[in-house]
Amino acid sequence: MPRRLNYRLLFVLLLILVAATTEILREHRPSFLRPGLRLYAFIGNAGDGTVSVVDLVRLEKIATIPVGPAPSGLRAHPKFAQVWGVSTEGGYAFAIDAATGRVVSRVPVGAAPFAVDFSPDGHLAYVAASGSATLVAIDCRTGQVVARARTGRKPWLARVTPDGRNVLVPNRDDSTVEVFDASTLALLATIGVANHPEQLVLLPDSSVAFVSATGSNEISAIDLRRRALITNLRLHGAPAALLLKPDGGELYVNVPGSHGLEIIGTWRTEISGSMLLGSAPTEGTMTADGSLVYVSDAAAGSVTPIEMATRHLLLPITTGRHPGPCALDPSGDLLLVANEDSGDLAVIRVRTQSLITMIPVGSHPRSLAIKLF
Repeated sequence: MPRRLNYRLLFVLLLILVAATTEILREHRPSFLRPGLRLYAFIGNAGDGTVSVVDLVRLEKIATIPVGPAPSGLRAHPKFAQVWGVSTEGGYAFAIDAATGRVVSRVPVGAAPFAVDFSPDGHLAYVAASGSATLVAIDCRTGQVVARARTGRKPWLARVTPDGRNVLVPNRDDSTVEVFDASTLALLATIGVANHPEQLVLLPDSSVAFVSATGSNEISAIDLRRRALITNLRLHGAPAALLLKPDGGELYVNVPGSHGLEIIGTWRTEISGSMLLGSAPTEGTMTADGSLVYVSDAAAGSVTPIEMATRHLLLPITTGRHPGPCALDPSGDLLLVANEDSGDLAVIRVRTQSLITMIPVGSHPRSLAIKLF
């Protein structure tokens, strides 16, 4: 009898061990990640001119890539196994091979670029150079500039319309948005907006653009079919990040100065609500269905989840010092937050809304991209 009980006890312990091992493997390997696929985060470190690579399965830094001074605007290429970015102080765009960690191209674009955007088919990359008032289109296969245009004064970035037909450039010092043909970079229209436009988002049907104006605490709405200003919406402070719901129905605007989030109903082009969040809400991201929004608070050292259907704030999740850019992995299982002052990456389990680990990266991380390949 004791021997039979021992066998039963061993069998139960074995079952527990198998279940625990399975759970650990599930925790550390997203369910969608088939054998042979890799899931990496790329973090641009403005302080030391590098990009850190973090394996999101093993949850550890695996490489540090020198890319040049003040890297920013990291974006995962939609088709190739590449991550692109710009060197703001170096005046060039760069592409990193995600598999090898090598910089495969450096493309001079002009002084002080901040961001990069891609055509929907991934063939072209667009970069506006703030310091030289230029816009360039780059062939992503060859790394060659295939078109160039003059812009207004201090173009902040370039954004491609979802239909791929046009490129929009907000000119900060001219308080205008220029519309260029995406194929030729021929100038099609110049539209006056509120003072000092910077960030820009577009509705999925390419009909309306919303532009943040930091000089006048406003959001400008532009009708892209008539190429005319619709209205300027007054906020309670200077806008920071713009987060557009996937269906385009609502736009969420972080306003650090008023410690909150303002909500714009895009179909009626009006401010429909506001929420008090914390000390200094700056960056943010949202789930694929738009049900949850995460806002990083640079002053509080945390990220706050918000259930948007009920406008309900969940408990803040502690991160490192001065959290900034944040992003969800393709499965929506992991939330990543880059902490500028503490030089690390916070990894948060979305299912439990809890911090898993902090991974040291580089000096002053200010941009973040996730690549599955």
